[in-house]
Amino acid sequence: MKPRYLVHTLFSILMAAGLSSLYLFLPNSYQTIDNSLRDLMFLYRGEIPPTGQVAIIDLDEKSLEELGQWPWERTIIAKILENATAAGAGIIGFDIVFAEKDRTSPDAFAKRMGLNVSDFPNNDELFAKTIAQTPTIMGYVMDIDDDGAQDFEPPQIPAIFVERGLVGDSFVVESKGVITNIPVLQDNAYSSGFFNNIPDESGMIRSVPMVMRYDGQIYPSLSFEMLRIITESNRVNIYYGDSGVDGVELNDIYIPTDRYGRLFVNFRGKARTFDYISAVDIYNGTVDPQRINGKLLLVGTSAAGLLDLRSIPFDNVFPGVEVHANVLDNVLAGDFLARPSWAEAADVLIILFIVILGGLIFTFLSAEWMVLAVFGGTYGLFQLMYYMLFTEGIILNVLFPISTLISTAAMSVLINYFFETRLKNIIKGKFASKVSPQVMEDIIKNTGSGDDAFIAKEHEISVTFSDVRNFTNISEAAGSAQVLIHFLNEYMDEMTKIIMKYEGTVDKFIGDAIMSYWNAPVVVENHVEKAVDATLEQIHAVSPLNEIVKKDERFKPICDMAQSHGVEPIEIGIGINVGVAIIGEMGSSGRSDYTAIGDPINLGARLESLCKYYNSMCNISNHVKERIPNEKYIFRFLDLVTVKGQSIPVEIWQIHDYAQLPDKWENDFLYKVSKETLLEELKYYHSAIELYKNSKFEEALKIFKEIDANPEKTNKNIYKMYIERCEHYIEEPPVNFNGVFVHKTKG
Repeated sequence: MKPRYLVHTLFSILMAAGLSSLYLFLPNSYQTIDNSLRDLMFLYRGEIPPTGQVAIIDLDEKSLEELGQWPWERTIIAKILENATAAGAGIIGFDIVFAEKDRTSPDAFAKRMGLNVSDFPNNDELFAKTIAQTPTIMGYVMDIDDDGAQDFEPPQIPAIFVERGLVGDSFVVESKGVITNIPVLQDNAYSSGFFNNIPDESGMIRSVPMVMRYDGQIYPSLSFEMLRIITESNRVNIYYGDSGVDGVELNDIYIPTDRYGRLFVNFRGKARTFDYISAVDIYNGTVDPQRINGKLLLVGTSAAGLLDLRSIPFDNVFPGVEVHANVLDNVLAGDFLARPSWAEAADVLIILFIVILGGLIFTFLSAEWMVLAVFGGTYGLFQLMYYMLFTEGIILNVLFPISTLISTAAMSVLINYFFETRLKNIIKGKFASKVSPQVMEDIIKNTGSGDDAFIAKEHEISVTFSDVRNFTNISEAAGSAQVLIHFLNEYMDEMTKIIMKYEGTVDKFIGDAIMSYWNAPVVVENHVEKAVDATLEQIHAVSPLNEIVKKDERFKPICDMAQSHGVEPIEIGIGINVGVAIIGEMGSSGRSDYTAIGDPINLGARLESLCKYYNSMCNISNHVKERIPNEKYIFRFLDLVTVKGQSIPVEIWQIHDYAQLPDKWENDFLYKVSKETLLEELKYYHSAIELYKNSKFEEALKIFKEIDANPEKTNKNIYKMYIERCEHYIEEPPVNFNGVFVHKTKG
């Protein structure tokens, strides 16, 4: 496994273990963030219509204005119950507790006035009688915070509660006491239920307890008790799992809950999503009976002054009574939201899946694509959780999967950054002295993940070999290694600049020789032409370089030696070839280099070594000539040969110079004759070559001798070579002559 992938794998394993542990053992405070994300899903979903089977009798501002401030006389409430029952109410639940006697009762006034109490009516008794004659379920409050309510007698519930699967401690919420209705009301009620709405850490109502425990007994909530009565369930089953309560059951209705016996409320919308019926309208009998007939009615208040307002995902000012309406509607519609016992395991599996899959995907992505992947993944996770919540009714953790995705991406960015930085340093180490800064930046930019950046592979390149003539004599004349090194540095520094200028890569320095190539490690457009242009510029640079050398006292012995031999201090020959070679990292495990090998390289080296043989400064193969604009350069055909080490014939051509010199070399034609004289010589020469190729050796010999006799000839070796060959073939005529000459030596 490659190091990058190995590190990604190890970090993915560690992150998966760390995030899973964090999820399992993190304090509940993180749940606030998770809940807030789920609230966004409610807002994204929007409001949905209720079943229409639940309505609210509202002690609203209109009723308070007409009937007086709260608390009202109990006879008023009794009349509201009577009118609602007469209109066909199915069941009526009070989200109100009457913990004190009616102070406005006539008998209470009589007592204060010293009159005979028995002569005056008792409002509480009248109200109690109405409660007994109507389908009314009273409400009460569980005292969770131990506010001294333990003196109240707990209500009697006409049902059996069976706890199935309970082992050890129960997770059902424990109450320290109860605040119930006054005895006369409580005793006349068929049943009652607590109406506590317990907000979470953020102060938001998201779930409502279906049951609570007090003094070892199970008690139902108001909405749950109303449902129990209308379903005629005398037996309630409470099912426990390994982590607490799984759900509660009424006959064949199973209500899933969390481990504490709380129902996650699938809120229908903002306040007043349900039908609110003003209490005074029922009191006055002005309500359409269809709004009441057969309905489950809850008596509560939306008046701000009565302080029964809550916060839910849809609304920050939400009447508490409507929370119970939502609970009733959830059960009637059966669209429960539940967090089953296996949800925790599912959350952990999702975390592991995201870390592993994300780690694999992010390994191969650039930073730009990774950002898109994170946004896309976050949106996908949100949609998945949304689907599970509202279609499947399953609550899964939202925070950790999204956090895991972002954390995995961040981890991948850091790992990729580390490896890319390391790779850039490696690339710079490999190519800093080989290529120009522009090419270096291109290499780094286009390396990608880079793990296989140096793997050897086949690739077409243009290759050049250059060599300094008479280097043995130069070495001897230098007199010291220091002088020779300074001399070579002067030459090679200039040549290297030119190679890099034309986007070439300096492969290596071999004594006085330079090997360079184009089209690797980065793609270079028109690389063959650029290799030729770089070669001609190197040759043109020799003349001014010689002037510099001649003025440097350190190199005087070398210049004196060159003058005595009738040559310049620096004279070079360059061979150029193009072909598919193997390019990449090569060498031992401890010492290696990025280089190129293959037949095209070998041929390039042979072309350079034959420069002296053909008295040429630039030899190219026919492969190069076929790839460059012929009208741009002046060519001379040199030979058709098989070089040492190869069997396939190759044409060798000499490039004299540009056909049209650039302005910077306007007066620097490489040959002492004029361009016109050279072109005339080449025209005559190539006619002799054609005769030679067609075995007309005598005719060719005549032309070669004529040109050789011209003191302005531009190649002193080539004519003597062809004169010797023609004379040889005239004396010993070849059979099936193909013009191929076999070189037995390198040059």
